[in-house]
Amino acid sequence: METTSERWERFLDPDVVKPSLFLATMFITTFEILKNSVIDHLRNFYANGCDENGPTISPEYQSRVLSRNKSALYASFEWMQESGAIDRRDLEQYEELKKTRNLLAHQLFAVVTGQIESKHEAQFEELVELLRKIEVWWVINLDIATNPDFDGQEIDEAGIVPGSILSLQVLIEVASGNTELLEQWRKTQMPRGADA
Repeated sequence: METTSERWERFLDPDVVKPSLFLATMFITTFEILKNSVIDHLRNFYANGCDENGPTISPEYQSRVLSRNKSALYASFEWMQESGAIDRRDLEQYEELKKTRNLLAHQLFAVVTGQIESKHEAQFEELVELLRKIEVWWVINLDIATNPDFDGQEIDEAGIVPGSILSLQVLIEVASGNTELLEQWRKTQMPRGADA
């Protein structure tokens, strides 16, 4: 058990607090991306057009998805499990990840300063893998399955990097202090001949 002096030492050390805070906020962010992914992909799947307010959703979304549960998230999970995108173990894992997310969201200061133990660092990879599993399922079963350019081609699922995973990787790089992506982007924004 840490002494008061050790807790203050940890709390006042930027080399300890910054990475701890970074990982905690990345866990929360990724968890929210996962929830949005589960709901949004399915709602968009049942979209039957667009109007000035965005996608218009088919009544089938209500009858085939939302009727399963009061929560759009859990209704979507049930649909995804029935469709083979996820299994019971994935849902159990989600519940464990949710407990960690709630701890971080409600006790962030205590976690970051070491007053409360959290498994978020060890669970972060599990969270990303669950997000990736769901995103890849949609790519394989919707994007690729409905694109005739992929007819008859063998698809390497391990090589698929969904947009949400790519965005998350970029966010981690940028938040970690990497400026290479910024410099590359700036170079593409320069008008031709401006560097002459």
